[in-house]
Amino acid sequence: MDTTDSHLLVADEDAEVCGQVCEYLGRYDFRVTAVNTGKRMLEIIAREPIDLLLLEPGLSDSDGITLTRSIRESSKLPIVVLSRLAEEADRVMGLELGADDYVTKPFSLRELLARIRAVLRRTRVEVAPSRSDETLRAYRFAGWELNVKMHRLQSPTGECVRISCAQYSLLRAFLSQPNRILTREQLLDLSRMHSTEVFDRAIDVQIMRLRRKIEPDPSQPQFIRTERSAGYFFDAPVKAIR
Repeated sequence: MDTTDSHLLVADEDAEVCGQVCEYLGRYDFRVTAVNTGKRMLEIIAREPIDLLLLEPGLSDSDGITLTRSIRESSKLPIVVLSRLAEEADRVMGLELGADDYVTKPFSLRELLARIRAVLRRTRVEVAPSRSDETLRAYRFAGWELNVKMHRLQSPTGECVRISCAQYSLLRAFLSQPNRILTREQLLDLSRMHSTEVFDRAIDVQIMRLRRKIEPDPSQPQFIRTERSAGYFFDAPVKAIR
């Protein structure tokens, strides 16, 4: 399973556990962020598109059960509970409230990896949802990430790339309909540019500018391709992250 783009968040007060988990999962191309408080965990979830949360319920500043309930009420973020051996109640309650799996401390890192991969296989969204889906947090393609809540485009090197509102809307329109030929009129509708851009040819100008931001060689585009006499299509696998 390809995990190159997967961003995991570990919430555990045990610095040693966090270090071991981050180092081990990093070998398998996961991007891992570790925090030791519920407050910090919620801040990152609100700001970053996270693919899976590893949660130790015993955080000193927050109740793990309350955290699980709060996250599940507002998102479909996959949760794996890092349960202490004696706390069966935490495991049962966590699963009942919507956690996707649990591992018991002390756990095997190999088993943890297998469980993470299994949960991601069950929950990963491969097809982009509609623009009206308020649970959508980001689109990813070829190492790029478009954070739809913050209107932020991040390059494969981690650099934030400045794009205009029109370019953001156009890129989101393409990412919501990958590998599908879209006419200029359809792109106007999907990007909602009718109110600010009157002519169809304005799409061509915005596409040219967007290509300069994301294409390795804008003169020979790899992502936004032209279908002669028909329109444009986005030629890359896209992941929608909820």
